[in-house]
Amino acid sequence: MRIVFFILALISWSMGMKVHYLQWEKGMTFSDYMKKWDIPVSLLDAISKEDQKFLLEIRNDYQYYELIDEQGTLDQALIPISKEMQIHLFRKDVDGHYGFDIIPIQYIDRTYFGKIKIESNPYKDALNATGYPKVAERLSMALKGVVETSRLHKGDEIDFLYSQRTRLGMLYAPPSIKMVHVRAGNKEKFIYVDEDGYGYDEIGKKVAYTVTGKKKIVYTRRVKGGKGSRFGMPLRHIRITSSFSYRRWHPILHRYRPHHGTDFGARRGTPLLAVNDGKIIYAGWMRGYGRVVKIKHAGGYVSLYAHQSRIRVKRGQYVKKGQIIGYVGSSGRSTGPHLHFGLMKNGRWIDPMKVLRKKSVGGTSVLKKFTKYETVKTTKYRKVEIKGAEENKKRLEAYLIDNAPSYIWKKERFEGRLKDEEVLEDDE
Repeated sequence: MRIVFFILALISWSMGMKVHYLQWEKGMTFSDYMKKWDIPVSLLDAISKEDQKFLLEIRNDYQYYELIDEQGTLDQALIPISKEMQIHLFRKDVDGHYGFDIIPIQYIDRTYFGKIKIESNPYKDALNATGYPKVAERLSMALKGVVETSRLHKGDEIDFLYSQRTRLGMLYAPPSIKMVHVRAGNKEKFIYVDEDGYGYDEIGKKVAYTVTGKKKIVYTRRVKGGKGSRFGMPLRHIRITSSFSYRRWHPILHRYRPHHGTDFGARRGTPLLAVNDGKIIYAGWMRGYGRVVKIKHAGGYVSLYAHQSRIRVKRGQYVKKGQIIGYVGSSGRSTGPHLHFGLMKNGRWIDPMKVLRKKSVGGTSVLKKFTKYETVKTTKYRKVEIKGAEENKKRLEAYLIDNAPSYIWKKERFEGRLKDEEVLEDDE
């Protein structure tokens, strides 16, 4: 086991090593990057087929690290492929042989307490207090729809609990507001904040929300199975065996790997259904995924159905929502018959279960013979459940008693940030 330390405070090591923090160039592939550093292409052959697909996950908005020796040779590189995982490219010997691995991103996650007195409005006052726009933006987002900020008066108080990640001594990812306390005059309110940054004055109850969309108007009658913007399920009977994760323990490789999709358990030969109307853009073998079908849908969505036993559609074909496109199997790298279902939006993997409906087929009821489009608003309900909400409330209450803000953005709190370090491990 080899252990490598990156310490940004020591930009120049005694051996002449330097750390570079760069942004991935637009259009550059991993092969291009290897060529840039004269790394033998034989390294690609040594990378498992399961890991090769992650080389396509490098995005041009990702920032990565390089460790360069005094001769200007690449010693190591850390290249993110998601929020939680990264490629580790490292030189193994002086003969220019390199190793490859995918490892978790190491970061420090700390929680802080903020306090502001209203002088103007929450955004401006939070910006003046913390000196960082992201904190002010996230606080305003948490208050929206829960507190009428226009009714806050000078001297009213807002206290909040938030977390911030640092990686290799630098800020990593935006801050996350966890809990907010508002004191207006002699009234006070606690606000629970979910993982997306939206605030609620209660949890455990159903809340209403409005969905705005376009509706097709006809002059005849309604029929079932027409076009719809909502996604169905890829199987008629749903049994989830593994959920979407940026960092999952792989059952075959026995390492942490991203799991950009949802696994559904089912018997071999179970029909697979198109989750929405679309065009088949891929139908064939895809490395560790085995037999795969990819469908391009409206709105920037692309769905992926992996490990099939038999494919029933062809590239270029148009399919309807609920149409059979293949059958469950165990092709490729698989522990048994199941469907690995992935969903991308605008080129980025997302959690399918935040988009798919519970019903597998049937679509929404629509009208036939459309004549025009109308904008309609639909009220829906969902139960508010926020992980760790009560714990965050207790922590904020404890901070309120101490009444000691700890802004990470203040110089006196963050001047030692370059002393952070990260330990990366890879099998030699």
